[in-house]
Amino acid sequence: MGYWSINSLITFFLCALLAGVLIPQILLIAYRRNLFDEVNERKIHKGLVPRLGGIAFVPVIMVSIAVILEANQRLGFEAFSDALAARYMPLLSTFIALELLYLVGIADDLIGVKYRAKFVVQLVCAVVLIGGGVWFSDLGNVLAIHEVSPWFGYPFTVVVLVFLINAINLIDGIDGLASGLSSIACFIYGFAFILLEEYAFAIISFATLGVLVPFFYYNVFGDVKKHSKIFMGDTGSLTIGLILGMLGTMLYTHSDIDGFSINPAVVAFSPLLVPCFDVIRVYMLRIRQHRSPFMPDKSHIHHKILAAGMKPRIAMITIVSVSAAFTIANFLLARFLGVNITTLVILDIMAWTAGNYWLSSIIKRRSAETESK
Repeated sequence: MGYWSINSLITFFLCALLAGVLIPQILLIAYRRNLFDEVNERKIHKGLVPRLGGIAFVPVIMVSIAVILEANQRLGFEAFSDALAARYMPLLSTFIALELLYLVGIADDLIGVKYRAKFVVQLVCAVVLIGGGVWFSDLGNVLAIHEVSPWFGYPFTVVVLVFLINAINLIDGIDGLASGLSSIACFIYGFAFILLEEYAFAIISFATLGVLVPFFYYNVFGDVKKHSKIFMGDTGSLTIGLILGMLGTMLYTHSDIDGFSINPAVVAFSPLLVPCFDVIRVYMLRIRQHRSPFMPDKSHIHHKILAAGMKPRIAMITIVSVSAAFTIANFLLARFLGVNITTLVILDIMAWTAGNYWLSSIIKRRSAETESK
């Protein structure tokens, strides 16, 4: 445990250091080449802000892991390479899929890519991951279902992975929101994987957390006037979504072990509950209004909170706090009251629905007061 805790911390700090060095260079290039995010009626920000922060994510993660692997080998510690070798196929398929999404994300951030083309690439990436053994072979006791056949597991995995990729992409609407939610998930996943002795995935989790922390700083506290503010863009949100999808799938389907007191499936889905529930609600709303579920609008949870009168930063803190509260509540209910995952999902849906209803009532009251003036 101590060996892997040290390696996880070193990986985290190395990624944070490299990303902290690389992001200012990306900012410099973006301002010199006038590579900025377009301002339109859906955007919250003001001024010209580059959206190329995600370019740093994948290279930093891969380089950092390679450096740590080389250092362990030089020092004669074989456990690191053994852990990576034990999960060779899932890691290899993840890196292949990451490269595909990384290239598509860069193209989209620079020149724009139609959502149909991105959707096709996401499907290909999901299939690549399945080929590496990343798929839902177990439903974690949802509706009392455990093991499932590949005939169900493969297509279900494709749907879930594509859904998660887009959930992270679509929640990236205000400063710090996508990176804040993803950071919480990475921290929880990393800790859980260490407890489950899945050290390769723990390293991936903490490496991803390492690149998100400096980005969060530049995204939230950066100043447009000082040319220090940046967005992650599709390059960042798509690749982070893929990483979380892979990690969540591997954790969800992991068999419980002695000493791990919570169903891994509960640990897997809880940190991603907010972006997933938000996408489902928005898609259902668009379909009910006879609109394409894939066409962007201002109906996401962060748009609703802003419409209720909150400032963007307070809205971000509120949503991240709600996500943390859902996660902690699920853990406590599962750990101390023995609530099963099916019941937890039902309770989460009820709480989410009630919260959205309350928020909608505030918006309506606020609009009525504005019209009466």
